[in-house]
Amino acid sequence: MVRWLTFEGTATHTELTLQQHLDELRARALRILICITAIAFFTLIFGFKQFEFNGFVLYLPYPNLFHNFSIQIMAFMQAALLPEGVKLIQTSPGQAFVAQLYVACLVGLIGSMPVTIKEVYGFIAPAFDRRSKRAGIKTIFLPTIALFLAGIVFSYVTVIPLALAFLYKWGQSLGVETFLNINDFITFVLQFFLGFGIAFELPMIMYALSLTDLIEPKFWRHNFRYAIMIMVIIGAIITPDGSGLTMWLVAGPMVGLYAIGMVAIERKAARRAEIYAGL
Repeated sequence: MVRWLTFEGTATHTELTLQQHLDELRARALRILICITAIAFFTLIFGFKQFEFNGFVLYLPYPNLFHNFSIQIMAFMQAALLPEGVKLIQTSPGQAFVAQLYVACLVGLIGSMPVTIKEVYGFIAPAFDRRSKRAGIKTIFLPTIALFLAGIVFSYVTVIPLALAFLYKWGQSLGVETFLNINDFITFVLQFFLGFGIAFELPMIMYALSLTDLIEPKFWRHNFRYAIMIMVIIGAIITPDGSGLTMWLVAGPMVGLYAIGMVAIERKAARRAEIYAGL
């Protein structure tokens, strides 16, 4: 990787050693970890509490270990996602607390996305040319956050309710009471959140790789068939159950996102070729 430096208006570059790269990577990873941990602890300690000032009702953060943000989020997910008649249970002490930790870590990951993207982009940006470097922060930063959140929202609104309803109909058909361990429920939901959040980043990953000029724009179209096979395998791996339905609920959007990324990269390459042809 090359680091660009500027001396009196003249661009030059210097090659960093492997140890310097590792030191930089460790420092950036530490900053990301600190940010995630701080947000997660805040989620476990504070929760919304209703306050009234001069007739106005406000919901403000207030320290409350037993009604924190994590518990409030879990209660909302339980009401919104569980099929009718399904109840959450705790089969051993501490399971509810562990579930809170999982939710707090997810909130930490989402809340630290700006810092994470900034640090990752800062590490890989030297591999881009100067034109791509100038445009990169605008074309990568906000779309990356938006796509990750879009993946979570898509899974929350569409995939998780459909998957839970489909899977628990088998129990209803047998006439058995359905209970779900709270850890299993939270793990199921968070696995979908992270899986779809990361899967929706596929166009940005493709775009970032194209900025390095290590991969030709035509590469993505030529390998479309193999990409579909890989995405189906990924869908089978990250889905928490063995049904083919949830696998395709993951793989289907990924194929569409791959196609969007492929078209965007080819258009960008065509525009770049037009610019260079006019010079």
